[in-house]
Amino acid sequence: MARRQINFTTFMSRFATLLLDLDGTLVDAFTTIHRSYCQVLPHFGRPAPTIEQVRRAVGGGLENAMRHFLPEELIAEGVRRHIAHTDSILLEDVKLLPGAMALLRAQHDGGVTLAAFTNKRGDHSRKVCAHLGVTPFLRGIFGAKDTPWLKPQPEFATHVLAQLGAGSETTLLIGDSPFDVQAAHNGGFACWGVTTGTHDADQLRGAGAEGVYPDLFAVQAALAR
Repeated sequence: MARRQINFTTFMSRFATLLLDLDGTLVDAFTTIHRSYCQVLPHFGRPAPTIEQVRRAVGGGLENAMRHFLPEELIAEGVRRHIAHTDSILLEDVKLLPGAMALLRAQHDGGVTLAAFTNKRGDHSRKVCAHLGVTPFLRGIFGAKDTPWLKPQPEFATHVLAQLGAGSETTLLIGDSPFDVQAAHNGGFACWGVTTGTHDADQLRGAGAEGVYPDLFAVQAALAR
């Protein structure tokens, strides 16, 4: 089937639906993620990674990230141990990134439908969002293991839009990685990147992001224009 051509330059200046990635976009959970890798990898005789190594690995789901550190035959056990440790420390270090609450309040008050669209496990995502007080602003929280899919699979984006009753032409995804850009484009909508997570501006532009911003304050300013 031929892929539908999308002219993102014709999108409305005001989006009706805003999807937000979590880690690196709305939430800073890298300390938690790093701590879990430091706990898990020595069990397999591997050195504890630096936080920068972890930042470069994440984005495509936990199994894919674990492949940066362990061979395929150890992935399942590594993931199991990582999830177990993360469960025990999930809320200790996590925090909202600058501008997150201001963006959520402004867009929610403006009638925009907001939802989290993430490769972080759905159960962890919902606990984090509740802990940080952002759940009331979100129509939905869609994460790994909630469906058979992960970003950038187009089925995941299609499922999220269907659950929200949203149209692709008036949807925008905010994310911090090429996985987010590809997920948005596979779903037929635009993606703006922020450099608060795993990738820099050149990498996000190279992936095809329609806009790149230093933080969520800048995103909100752009949306307000």
